[in-house]
Amino acid sequence: MKDIFLADAHLLDPADANYQRLLTFLNSQCSGVRTLYLLGDIFEFWVGYKSVVFSPYVPLLDALYRLKSAGTDIVYIEGNHDFNLGPYFREILDCTILPDGGTVEIDELKVYLGHGDLVNAQDRRYRALRRFLRSRFMRYLMAIAPPDLTWGIARWAGRRSKESRTGRPRTKVPEALLRAHAVPLFAAGHQAVITGHYHSPMIDQTDQGTLVALGDWITQFSYAVYQDGKFSLKFF
Repeated sequence: MKDIFLADAHLLDPADANYQRLLTFLNSQCSGVRTLYLLGDIFEFWVGYKSVVFSPYVPLLDALYRLKSAGTDIVYIEGNHDFNLGPYFREILDCTILPDGGTVEIDELKVYLGHGDLVNAQDRRYRALRRFLRSRFMRYLMAIAPPDLTWGIARWAGRRSKESRTGRPRTKVPEALLRAHAVPLFAAGHQAVITGHYHSPMIDQTDQGTLVALGDWITQFSYAVYQDGKFSLKFF
């Protein structure tokens, strides 16, 4: 049995190549996976309504349901694009949801999982925005807004964000920042620290523990595996 960790697919349209590639990957893992750990931003946008889901995400939800039905547990660490996951993940997929990340035990190993957006403690502007978007006020607005309106606003915001990034060089994974983030976690007894968010894969195995940045499922198609007592990075 193995455990799989992946993050940052930013799925939007089932016709997109990365969406289809992720479906192919998940469908190939319908046996032999003990736990699937999703470390955030699997969706370009998600908010959990009580009785509906966004139709473009039905193929992915079906793939996750097949994994769950085959015996795979699912743990979801919320990202900065997908939070307030709602009833489908809690009740249908029976996910363990960690809104801010946290510690899990894997074969008696203490492993810290986080999306990665909280790694930089000095980014106060982002942290303030994050608190606002996850506030009770915003949850209330999203709950009463028609899903089609919410989806339309999200698509518009996504296009604006993509346009603003066009032509910019991809930010390299901040290895020094991640190592500094991992130091107190290793000191607290964690044997591994795994994060997403930075869209560039890295694995750093030291005497203190294993540090993994998962990369993404947009151009890297990278993920981590824990099997036979070891963590490794793989590409699909």
